Amino acid sequence: MRVLLFSKAAVRSVYHRQYEHIAEHEAISELLVVVPPFWCEPRVGRLPLEQVHPERYWLEVTPLRWNGRYHVYYAPYLPSILRRFQPDVVHIDEEVYNFATFHAALAARRHGARSVAFCWQNIYRRYPPPFRWFEVALARCLSGAVAGNADAKEVLRRKGFRLPIVVIPQYGVDTNLFTPSVRPASPPFRVGFLGRLVPAKGIDTLLESLQYLPEECEAWIAGEGDQRRWQVVAEEMGVAMRVRWIGAVPSGQVPNLMHQLHVLALPSRTTPRWKEQFGRVLVEAMACGVPVIGSDSGEIPQVVGTGGLVFPEGEARQLAACIRRLLDDPLLRQGLSEKARQRACQHFSMEHVAGEYVRFWQSTCRVDAVNREGV
Repeated sequence: MRVLLFSKAAVRSVYHRQYEHIAEHEAISELLVVVPPFWCEPRVGRLPLEQVHPERYWLEVTPLRWNGRYHVYYAPYLPSILRRFQPDVVHIDEEVYNFATFHAALAARRHGARSVAFCWQNIYRRYPPPFRWFEVALARCLSGAVAGNADAKEVLRRKGFRLPIVVIPQYGVDTNLFTPSVRPASPPFRVGFLGRLVPAKGIDTLLESLQYLPEECEAWIAGEGDQRRWQVVAEEMGVAMRVRWIGAVPSGQVPNLMHQLHVLALPSRTTPRWKEQFGRVLVEAMACGVPVIGSDSGEIPQVVGTGGLVFPEGEARQLAACIRRLLDDPLLRQGLSEKARQRACQHFSMEHVAGEYVRFWQSTCRVDAVNREGV
């Protein structure tokens, strides 16, 4: 099976280990990963393609038109790449209401390839034309869809997608890179955050929680975005001296950050237009044996499982109570550390996720073959 995978997320080098696992699968004869030279993340900035060294798969860099505009961007040269590569399956890492998916799926159809889209959208919304038209067309054109969480699958069903749908994370975690290490001594007790520095990630909740915790607790905040606004918030709350601002962390250096933390918090807050779709940083921390604390926004409780604690979103006192439990109980910390690592390896490793993708692509090919025979 020849697979072409198109993803703007592939600008992150840490994800490419999953492509190697896919390429190693006995069912894959050739894998081509198509990636832009950079992605302009709204409210964050330009994310360049990090240095990668492809092994066992091909990598092609192609420009995007309207880079950074989620709903209308597309890869103008993708059809010619498709024509040259002649894949059996085209996997499109993009939502079914976006033009990039519509453009790629039509190109795949013209060249006789099956197409599969990946969807995160876990809030049901009706979109105006032309985005609604893309959804209607793709419900008929796609061979299958991958939902990043159970809510996203339900949204697709409500929108009339009767094709095969499976729930798989977009990327697993490299459990050979993200491994446990000796926890740093305390004090200070380091509570980490890694993610986009935007309000929906609940950074203010984490900062406020410090007001209810002893002085030995620090927040280490890392990620892309404007940290100045949050520095002002920390000053206003009187906790600025207990916050360490790390800045953006290249994906290959994330394990080093995890090894310096005692716990990782993801205090995401649901908005009318967004709720947490997965929380990849949770499984990266869990793979490192770092206990995690997450809010109950979206998919977080399902990801955390037995590997950490969950609190009601927006409740800074409840977050502080969870942190205090881990601060005061080293045995609980150790137990959650072991369960976190075990859960990450069993359910979220790149080997496991890669195998799930290959099996789904195979199943869509079989379904298409049966359908053609029946026609």
